[in-house]
Amino acid sequence: MLRFLIKGVFRDRSRSLFSIIVITLIVALTVLIRGFMAGIFDDVFRQSAVIFAGHVKVTTRAYAEESDLLPNDLAILGSDSLVAALSEEYPDMFWTPRILFAGLLDIPDEQGETKEQGPMMGFGLDLHSPGSRMVEIWELERKLTRGRLPERPAEVLLGETYAHRLGVEPGDVATFIGASMYGGFVTYNFHVAGTVSLGITGIDKNMLIADLRGVRMALDMQDAAGEIVGYSHDMFYDDEGSVALAVNFNEHVPNPENEFSLVMQALRDHTQMGAMVDISEYAIGLVLFIFMAVTVVVLWNMGLMNGLRRYGEFGMRLAMGETKGHVYRTTLGEAVVIGIAGSFIGTAVALPLVWYLQEIGLDYTGLFEGMTFVLSSIIRARITPDCYYLGFIPGVLATVAGTMLSGRGIYKREMSQLFKELELEA
Repeated sequence: MLRFLIKGVFRDRSRSLFSIIVITLIVALTVLIRGFMAGIFDDVFRQSAVIFAGHVKVTTRAYAEESDLLPNDLAILGSDSLVAALSEEYPDMFWTPRILFAGLLDIPDEQGETKEQGPMMGFGLDLHSPGSRMVEIWELERKLTRGRLPERPAEVLLGETYAHRLGVEPGDVATFIGASMYGGFVTYNFHVAGTVSLGITGIDKNMLIADLRGVRMALDMQDAAGEIVGYSHDMFYDDEGSVALAVNFNEHVPNPENEFSLVMQALRDHTQMGAMVDISEYAIGLVLFIFMAVTVVVLWNMGLMNGLRRYGEFGMRLAMGETKGHVYRTTLGEAVVIGIAGSFIGTAVALPLVWYLQEIGLDYTGLFEGMTFVLSSIIRARITPDCYYLGFIPGVLATVAGTMLSGRGIYKREMSQLFKELELEA
């Protein structure tokens, strides 16, 4: 019977072609919206994790309480051995030390006098240790605009916008003016190896990226780090897993009341990120619910119209002796076949588009000009597991629901009215 229904559906194009086209378009839009929204929120979480908080972050308790002030006087001592211990105990994460610091960047002229100055936000990253992935995670090779990557401890990268504002070229000297870990006044000469553009205006306008070794020398922080951040190996944020990891770590910390005891925080514990994580889950669900509700109504109406158009066919089949129940069941079977076919084609059409947006993305640099929100100027989608089956929900269920509603008319057909209709058609 199934084989008979499939042949009937695809041989009678007036019965299936338009329906399959409509279902294909709706399913493709559903999958595309799901992948696009997942990519947007993933990009927010990725950028926030890379720049600010990691998927999880280990600091001293006192540092965590005053983290907005970048209190490197409350940094972790013996950070290298702690990174090794974390890597052994939690091998599912990639662990790396880093130092966030701020100060003033002074650009001298040919006589060594100040030419330009500007406030600076610095990132001391482990760029050269064996097994370090910071160049990859920050995508520095791809985002390099001028010069080259740092090769020595005293070499740095500046944000392209920041370098342009200060009039700095690769090869120039930039003097850092700030405070050491012990509160003393320090100056340190960095050499500008190149410039990068992260595509985030609020960060690019005053950013300096340096190798961790150089920052430790500048701030007198040997074997110390303000933070030890952990990333999942695939760089996708798992909120439940990260929270569980932080809880497990904090339960086994000795002397938790000591201000220099360690504490682990998940990405959601960073400023306002918890609300963002929760909003992302509800926002995706709400948008998909609204869109799918509209598509259900459209497909339902389409099934209803198809059923009304075929009342003459149903009458002929009943006149030939076919039972009402059999006619009703076959129409439902046809709706399932059409729904599955349209959903499969729609999913097959949408997935390559989502993959393209995932790998290439859409460049919205002009749109984000002047924004300080942590979002890359290249928006990407992401293929999530539910992209493979999500479109079948409206594609099949709504089509069947419309057919079920329209098919109720089959049971209302009376034989006397049926023969009257057949006489008029004749």
